[in-house]
Amino acid sequence: MNHTKKLVSTKNRHMVLGVPEVHLIAKIESELIKGARKYFEENNYTEVVVPHITKATGSCENIDTLFEVDFFGERSFLCQTGQLYLESLIPYIGNVFCIGPSFRAEPDVDNRHLTEFTLIEIEFPGGFDKLLREIENTIYSMIQSVLKNKKEELEMLNIDIDRLKGIKMPFKKITYTEAVEILAKNGFDVNWGDDLKSRHEAFLSKYFGSVPLFLTHYPVGIKFFNMRGNPENPKVVNSADLILPFSGEAVGSAERHHEYEEIYYRLTHSEMLKKLIDKGGSIKDFQWYLDLIKSGVQVPHSGCGIGLNRVTQFVLGVDDCRMTTVWPQNREGLL
Repeated sequence: MNHTKKLVSTKNRHMVLGVPEVHLIAKIESELIKGARKYFEENNYTEVVVPHITKATGSCENIDTLFEVDFFGERSFLCQTGQLYLESLIPYIGNVFCIGPSFRAEPDVDNRHLTEFTLIEIEFPGGFDKLLREIENTIYSMIQSVLKNKKEELEMLNIDIDRLKGIKMPFKKITYTEAVEILAKNGFDVNWGDDLKSRHEAFLSKYFGSVPLFLTHYPVGIKFFNMRGNPENPKVVNSADLILPFSGEAVGSAERHHEYEEIYYRLTHSEMLKKLIDKGGSIKDFQWYLDLIKSGVQVPHSGCGIGLNRVTQFVLGVDDCRMTTVWPQNREGLL
């Protein structure tokens, strides 16, 4: 694939890429989903269909990017994640997953942001170590599926197949604290507690040889309310982002809190709830979830969200997420 191509507009992307390449990219994107499903089916995961019009329970950490919808006079939002819906079924089903659209009101028109993209999510009983293994296994299965079944398409797009064959498990892992120290030593103005940006992720990826890289144990203050705190260090949570070359953060994950008192405290003291209240919402938006937890749905569990476009971007080896799907959507307008 010609890495020098630039997409100044989403609407003219097909003129830039050309129809044959769009066709090939669609086949690779499809195969990546098949690779994920293959792993889930072989490991006793149940696919769950989650709602796509929700209350704030369908939001990620950044509530400012919610698309508001009038649901018969009731304020609701386009779903960003099925996480809490999946979590509620773990005591009854065990391993669960969903694949569907995530809607983000991203204001930027650039090579990193889409307003709609496909999110692959899993939740399962188990702790942090198992979580990292499940992510590795899923990503590895996705890549192997493409290598096995779409080699011709990769060759037609001039993809470096050896680069993909070189992906091995386990993936490299460093803590958030170690990442900040490395960045600071290399001239970046970053302090402990800052949310890492794409430029930080890109540097760290190259620093460790352009391989998949886990960044683990982020500060409590910059992560979702029900991420479980680390028992040995209460300042951090048992979370991990998977950074991929070319695309940056492709997976966000964490061990989850499952005790009602802790979840309630974290939610009521979260910046997310403060922002929701400012927008006219309240803790009642999370009542169904709190009721389930309080009634006994308290199983230790973990989960993650895998951005399909970011994985596709890594496979294609391109710097623009708009080149990873047939119909990219951003603020420039609807197709």
